[in-house]
Order: sequence, then C-alpha cells, then structure tokens
Amino acid sequence: MSRIHDALKKAEEERQGSVRSQLVTGTLEKPAPVAPNTEIASSAATDNRVSTATLATGGAPEPLTVEALQTRIRILKWRPDPKRIVAYHNSDANLGTEEFRSLRSRLYQCRDAGPLRRVLVTSALPQEGKTYVAANLAHSIVRQSERRAILIDADLRWSRLHTLLGTNLSPGLTDYLRGETDELSIIQRGTLENLFLIPGGESASNASELIANGRLKTLLDRLTPLFDWIIIDSPPAIAMSDASLLAEFCDGVLLVVASGKTPFDMAQKTREQFKKARLLGVVLNLAEPQTTGSHYYYGYYQGGEKGKKAKG
Repeated sequence: MSRIHDALKKAEEERQGSVRSQLVTGTLEKPAPVAPNTEIASSAATDNRVSTATLATGGAPEPLTVEALQTRIRILKWRPDPKRIVAYHNSDANLGTEEFRSLRSRLYQCRDAGPLRRVLVTSALPQEGKTYVAANLAHSIVRQSERRAILIDADLRWSRLHTLLGTNLSPGLTDYLRGETDELSIIQRGTLENLFLIPGGESASNASELIANGRLKTLLDRLTPLFDWIIIDSPPAIAMSDASLLAEFCDGVLLVVASGKTPFDMAQKTREQFKKARLLGVVLNLAEPQTTGSHYYYGYYQGGEKGKKAKG
C-alpha cells in the first residue's frame, strides 16, 4: 500500500510542476470569464424587433413596464382574417360586432362580484369557436378608450390565434416556458396600439408539464399590472387536462359551446370540470340568426363561486 501511495504522490507532484511550468511559459489556457447576465434590446421604433434577452438566473427580475411594451417588443404587420375578426374595424355592419360588445359589458359587470382580469376561454370539444371568441373579445375590449389587452395562445398542442390575426407563430409561449427566452421577446403587437399577443410557439407534446413548471404563473404575475384584461385561449377541456391547469392561474372561465354541435352531456361534463373555478358564463356560438339578424349569439349565465342560478 505504501508503494501505491508513494507512486500517486509522485505523479501528483509531477503534474503540479507541469502546470506551473505551462503557466510560466503561457502555454496553458486560462478559463474564460463568465459573462454577466445582460438584457439587450433594440428599439421597436427603429427596426421593429427586439433582441433575444439573456434570462436572469439570480435575484428578482426587473419589473415590466408600459414603456418596455411600447419600445422593446416586436411590432408586426398583422393581416387579420376579415371574415373571422368581426370586431377588427368596430363596424356595426359586421355580423357579431354588437354581440361582442355585449359580452364585453357583461364581463365588466362580473367585476362587481370580485377581481377579474385574467379570463380563460375554453370549450368542451375542438372547433367550437373558442379561439374566434377570444380574438374578437380582445378586439372589442381595446376599441374602448385607453383599454389595454393581451391575447395569450395557451393551446400549445395546436396553436391557432396567430392564423386569425395573420401573424407569426414564433417565438411564442412554448419558448418562454422552456426557459429559452424572456417575456418581451415573445410579445408582439400589430396596428392596434393597445392589443398585444403572445402566440403559442412551436407545438409541444409535453404541454401539461410546461404549463405546470411555474414559469407561466411568473409570466402572468408580471403581465397583470400592465393590462386591463388578459384573455387566454386554452385547449378543449374534455380531451386533455391543460385547460384545468390553466384555470388555476385565471380569475374566471368562459365556456364556448357550438349551437347544434356540442353534446349536452359534454357541456355538462366540462362545467363540472371547472367546478372549483369561477365560471363566468357560457357563450353560444354559431346559432341561427334571429331577430337582430346576427349569425353569432351568446348565452350568458352568471356562475359565481358557489354556482348561482341561470340568469339573463
């Protein structure tokens, strides 16, 4: 054992002597210094882009500001689908415009019952119109003076909001939830000054894990003081658990059902799924035109924390 010990000691002495020699002659490379975390962004007024910021790894992050929204996010030329964004031009001639104004008013009335700023829009099944409702509701909100809203596409498996607005899919929410970028890099806006968007980003097979990893809560906590309304488009509630997870971060839930399409038992099952959430109401989409001549009707049902009776 003493021989082994002596041999190891001799080898270590020879190695240290070699290192000292290389330091003297300058042949041994010293490790590069670690660069401090920095956030670098170009002004949106100059090139309509924001540079990818280095994420902070320690300490409290700097608070987001309205000034940052105005100067450091991407301003893109959105090309909304005029057939689906009925509230884009705020014209009474567009079918459904008045219905979304009424829905907007109802949401403001709901604020009398408690804090309400983050609204989740979901449906029982795919293709019932939840994305359509979310987009038009947000457009209707920002048509009011000095109202600021942000749309968040949280349907991470099949993002569609960007197609209605005619804009880019990435960078988006999945990039942020994976820790690959910061908040300002994923926010964009178009020609409407007070309407902002976080698109979904590339499809994620592990959407539930991303939603629950804590970064979404941080994002919403940082965005909430800057916006009058945060409208979140979620996946269908029956097919996956994402909508239930998202509801935990929201102040209320709007359930969209398609007239003549959504099975009654599926709508009831979805309602039970959000039993612990604040169900604000049900939006009836694709109803047949009635007395007002509109193709889009909504049914509103007051759903308080303890589940009040249907009303209206």
